Amino acid sequence: MRIAIATEVFLPKIDGITNRLRNTIRCLVEQGHEVLVIAPAGSVPEYAGARVLAVPGPPFPPYPGLRICLPDPRILWQLYRFRPDVLHAVGPACLGLWTMLAARLLRIPVVASYHTDLPRYLRGYGLGLLQACIWPLIRRIHGLAQRNLCPSTFTKHELEAHGIEDVGIWRGGVDTQLFHPAKRDDGMRARMASGGETARPVLLYAGRVAPEKGLHLLRPALAELPGCDLAIVGDGPARADLERLFTGTRTRFVGFLRGEELAAAFASADLFVMPSKTETLGFVVLEAMSSGLPVIAANAGGIPDMVKNAETGALVDPEDTRALIGAIREILVDPHRRRATAARARAFAETCDWPSETQGLVGQYERTIEQLATARGIRKRTWQRRRLGA
Repeated sequence: MRIAIATEVFLPKIDGITNRLRNTIRCLVEQGHEVLVIAPAGSVPEYAGARVLAVPGPPFPPYPGLRICLPDPRILWQLYRFRPDVLHAVGPACLGLWTMLAARLLRIPVVASYHTDLPRYLRGYGLGLLQACIWPLIRRIHGLAQRNLCPSTFTKHELEAHGIEDVGIWRGGVDTQLFHPAKRDDGMRARMASGGETARPVLLYAGRVAPEKGLHLLRPALAELPGCDLAIVGDGPARADLERLFTGTRTRFVGFLRGEELAAAFASADLFVMPSKTETLGFVVLEAMSSGLPVIAANAGGIPDMVKNAETGALVDPEDTRALIGAIREILVDPHRRRATAARARAFAETCDWPSETQGLVGQYERTIEQLATARGIRKRTWQRRRLGA
């Protein structure tokens, strides 16, 4: 296939969407497909054999890592020249919208995928007043696609409840060779532990350090867990505020890690905590499970598709401090239970490798192409019958 992918974010920016894209593009190329990526200016010019068309646009003020891309005639021209079998708009907003409109004009089948819980994110950025109009806008954008994808059962039901049709699930995967329990490293554990003392249990959060992640909810729980250290791996707009909030606790802000260092951080902790209620999937949860960590996470969003109570971790309301503390203690005080939970978490992650997830995505592309071809054939035959009848 020739596959065009339009995305609002791309490498070198690192987040859940770019992690999903870099693994998917690599697998698509390895499986023999030709890929064109349409991304904002500042993106890498090529990745894993896929050419990248960079579209200019000003930064988004509340989150400078994002850009607001305006309509650009090069999008239409490059799609015309590339002649893709399908366009995949990943998290379409500005750039995704313009690319979808160009694809419709060129009669290219369109798949759109939803990954960011934007309506809930708006509150964290002081834009709560926009919530009333955001769902109609999302519905109109995704209505341009023949097929819509999302990462979890919860998100699928939410999209359908807001009038978005033809919704399937594209879960995404994890690199089970990179994120592996064998990557445990005493030096990394000392780096994450407060004071470099490695005997105490280390709780880990990894991901964007932003208001919507709910990391402030860990502060009261940590105060009642004096025998534990907390390591926060990542960076983002809320870091300075959180560093002030966690002053006086056994918390270490490690900063941004990637690759082997990130894998070592996961494998060197004892427990992964995810208090965010806005995760449509949560790749870091899969990476933690692949690294052999039990997970304590919010019983919200797409996380229950991965974390099962008393099997691979525990699901709680992170605003219920007693429940959060109880779930952490139950796993940490029983080494046998922690090891068994970690083994089940790893076993689940092994079913989520990227090549098989990418093959499933290609199947979604094929169904979309066939669906549109069938619809066009029906419309053509209907028009011919009407013309003959006239």
